[in-house]
Amino acid sequence: MKDKIKQILDEIALFSTESKEELEQFRIKLLSKKGLIPSLFGDFKNVVPEERKEMGQALNSLKNKAQEKIVHLLDQIESKSEEKPADLDLSLPADFGELGARHPISIVRNEIIKIFARLGYTVSEGPEIEDDFHNFSALNFPPNHPARDMQDTFFIEKDPDIALRTHTSSVQVRVMENQQPPIRTISPGRVFRNEAISARAHCIFHQVEGLYINENVSFADLKQTLLYFARELFGEHTKIRLRPSYFPFTEPSAEMDISCNICGGKGCNICKYTGWVEILGCGMVDPNVLDNCGIDSKKYTGFAFGMGIERIAMLKYQINDIRLFFENDKRFLKQFDSAR
Repeated sequence: MKDKIKQILDEIALFSTESKEELEQFRIKLLSKKGLIPSLFGDFKNVVPEERKEMGQALNSLKNKAQEKIVHLLDQIESKSEEKPADLDLSLPADFGELGARHPISIVRNEIIKIFARLGYTVSEGPEIEDDFHNFSALNFPPNHPARDMQDTFFIEKDPDIALRTHTSSVQVRVMENQQPPIRTISPGRVFRNEAISARAHCIFHQVEGLYINENVSFADLKQTLLYFARELFGEHTKIRLRPSYFPFTEPSAEMDISCNICGGKGCNICKYTGWVEILGCGMVDPNVLDNCGIDSKKYTGFAFGMGIERIAMLKYQINDIRLFFENDKRFLKQFDSAR
């Protein structure tokens, strides 16, 4: 047995390789279940008692040396595989991979929020699935009122009416229910309407709606707020005009146009040669809405406004098809790298 141990020790000392496959074969030869060293341990029972201590120590030492040699060679092989190639030029510019671009809807949304934050408006959010009260009734839409037909709704269930919200005004109702004036908040979010998808309309879009309620709030306050917003977003020379309109939750109500930022008000195909582009609806909060939400309409007044973020983005970036915002075409989104 001593001769066999010495022979294997010599083989271990002389063995060298740079191949993991050869090293694995060497390990199998020495240490596998049927390898040389386990077979010596099997023969240990035949050793005479007076030599068992010496042979036992020799066998354990042999096994340890074999394991150490295999681990040492494996470390060498792996460290060499991790070394840089000889022809690697560290002076070449690194390739950090392609960075994504922020979505234009997110860019415009954040810009709108920043503008109104400078006026003291907070951001309020609410659920996209709403009940009839918050989406319609509290906002002065009585049952069977024709105004409900203005908004084609995706109903989830009937009786009670549960639907995808058609505007973020529902968030304003929740704010008024839980907070007494003064209230100054905007509600950005995604809304849903059952409309045919085209270059100018989509069944999913994004809104930002604003609400200000306090004592002695006037239509003049509304006008000055929106003039400030328009000039901050579209440029200091932007003009606005307010046209009478109708919304169930505001009275009086108006549509707001801005002077076309493409042609400077001279007339082009974007503004249909009128020099003006509609961007939002607004008005004084109807007293019924205040009363429905538990706010004293005899003491407080307020104004509200709402705009589609897609429409604002289309004007800001001169985009003529709303569907581009939802297609995730990298060629389209990459154009907004510089806007991040």
